[in-house]
Amino acid sequence: MGIEIKQDLNDYGSRVNRLVDEFENHIHAQLNENYIKSTKWSDKLADKIAEFGGSWKFINIFFAVLLVWIVVNTLSFTKVIHFDEPPFILLNLVLSFLAGFQAPIIMMSQNRQAARDKKETIIDFAINYKAEQEIFDIQGHLHRLEDDFSKFRNEVRNELSEIKDLLKSK
Repeated sequence: MGIEIKQDLNDYGSRVNRLVDEFENHIHAQLNENYIKSTKWSDKLADKIAEFGGSWKFINIFFAVLLVWIVVNTLSFTKVIHFDEPPFILLNLVLSFLAGFQAPIIMMSQNRQAARDKKETIIDFAINYKAEQEIFDIQGHLHRLEDDFSKFRNEVRNELSEIKDLLKSK
């Protein structure tokens, strides 16, 4: 009997876990749909720029461009094509423009992502709260089963004692 109860609780627990996972996946899919529908093309562009601007690919390309810029403008055999000699005033201007535009774009993208994360956090909290309520419910059922089993065991013990007394008296 104990094995059956344990198996039933395991089945119930796995069913609850499966339902919570399905619900969470459904909610996340709905959030993604709403995000895609409500996001303007300019916001999507900002997200793409922020994604590229925060990647190793960007850092490597940026490093290569800076290295080529400096080499081309400092070596003596490239004197013919020098367009920004040291102290690289044009390079400073380009870097300032890049930083001036890239920072707000990345911040816009981060703000949208933070708002989306907040929604997901609220949903995750609701799912976790519901799962916690289910766990408390399962624990309540388990405690009731333990109490019922304890009463049943006491009844059987008393009946066995009575049977033994009856058998001894004969």
